[in-house]
Amino acid sequence: MSDTPTASHPRPDLDRFGLSLPSVLAERPEGHPFDPPRELVRLSGQAPVHRIATRDGAPVWVITGMAECRAALADARLSSDILGHPAVREKLLPHVRERLLDERARAGSFITMDAPRHTRYRKLLTGQFTVRRMKQLVPRVHQIVTDQLDAMIAQGPPADLVRDFALPVPSLVICELLGVDYADRAEFQERSAKVLRVDLPVEELLEAGDGLRAFMHELVRHKRERPADDILSGLVHSAAEPPLDDDELVGIANLLLVAGHETTANMLALGTFALLRNPEQLAALRADPSLVDGAVEELLRYLSIVHLGINRVTTQEVRIGDEVIPEGATVVVSVPLANRDARQYADPDELDVTRPRGAHIAFGHGIHQCLGQQLARVEMAVGFTELLRRLPGLRLEVEPERVPMRSQMIVYGVHSLPVSWDG
Repeated sequence: MSDTPTASHPRPDLDRFGLSLPSVLAERPEGHPFDPPRELVRLSGQAPVHRIATRDGAPVWVITGMAECRAALADARLSSDILGHPAVREKLLPHVRERLLDERARAGSFITMDAPRHTRYRKLLTGQFTVRRMKQLVPRVHQIVTDQLDAMIAQGPPADLVRDFALPVPSLVICELLGVDYADRAEFQERSAKVLRVDLPVEELLEAGDGLRAFMHELVRHKRERPADDILSGLVHSAAEPPLDDDELVGIANLLLVAGHETTANMLALGTFALLRNPEQLAALRADPSLVDGAVEELLRYLSIVHLGINRVTTQEVRIGDEVIPEGATVVVSVPLANRDARQYADPDELDVTRPRGAHIAFGHGIHQCLGQQLARVEMAVGFTELLRRLPGLRLEVEPERVPMRSQMIVYGVHSLPVSWDG
């Protein structure tokens, strides 16, 4: 029996380091893998902020309205440092509390930090993710996409789009950007996939995290001795005051490495699946490639691969919409529901590649908005354009219900996508 989770066989609860979330946050309706969880859709029709209970009866506030989600993500009273709050630490399993709160292991992971600690790292990285560097990468993205498609075409159909295209493209890009040897991709891909799961024993999650840090420590040591023109070398040899230590560098680099390939890979694969299930939209995009930039934004909105939403904890009482959320409360900002808010979009449950470009929060909002979003947009625009141009008659090789979904992962998508095309 396979242990790969599927949308039709959800776990009863989603455990993350002993913090149980109700499965209502993740259960996509059977047969509708691109739609948000049905129960959350029902709740969002009643109000934009909801109080629900975990397995042990503890309350969780779920925000589903676009305006309310944006307000929450921009409010400093909703902290990203989930584990730093006493109300959350007390709920941790005793045998993992010490390891999770280890400052060396948490160093540099700015996604879980608030200002002013977050501000320091963000400023350093903004200097690395320059417009010049992103523009310089565009020809290389084209070359990487072309090389992967050349290899697929030479091999001939069928192919697994995840293995042969969607995963290699952003992995190669982020490896070059950071200065990671692509030959090491199997190691970091396996471990990063594990740390993004919510259904594994906590010991396996911690072991995968330890392995990623060990991998990156060795790379940091190498960049100190032999710097190159890459982001990690730039951070290692930056003039930051105080200087970044090795633990900080490891945390930053691992965050960029995991986020830089997992998110875009799943958007490429899930986006292709969505287009194949909406053939009129695929045909429109194939007929007019100039639609691709808007199509990318629409796919980001429609799919919202931040599966469980963005977690926050309140540091003091705060009102969001008509709800007063107490201090120390767990808050889930539901990106999939916000991006389908009927107050914001006409026909929000329809995929429309010609939809006028509008605001979405697929890349987050506020101080934690995704640093690499422009690079991700380039990868998706080039990827979808060339995929449809080079592979005529692109189609699923299996029945849609047999495509294995990443239902128990923090980043939603597909585990594999068997496809064929006209040779």
